[in-house]
Amino acid sequence: MSNERFASVWEAISESPAEAENMKLRSSLMIALTEHIKREGLTQAQAAKLLGVSQPRISDLNRGKIDLFSIDTLVNMLSAAGLHVEVQVAKAA
Repeated sequence: MSNERFASVWEAISESPAEAENMKLRSSLMIALTEHIKREGLTQAQAAKLLGVSQPRISDLNRGKIDLFSIDTLVNMLSAAGLHVEVQVAKAA
């Protein structure tokens, strides 16, 4: 058993630092989108119509199926929801 420590779960399950960063970003976007849907009180069907996707895609989003969503797709969905995405870039620790 390894005693290696990771800064995040994404680093632990990713094969590279780049993949970990990609997963962290997708996770943040998915959380923002699911929180918005909940805050607005939308059903899965209503959210799907608003975001221009199918109801099963909203179900995948709610279940955290991160591997099914690209950054582009999530940004497009957030934009369709009337949300603005800002990115902050910092030097790696």
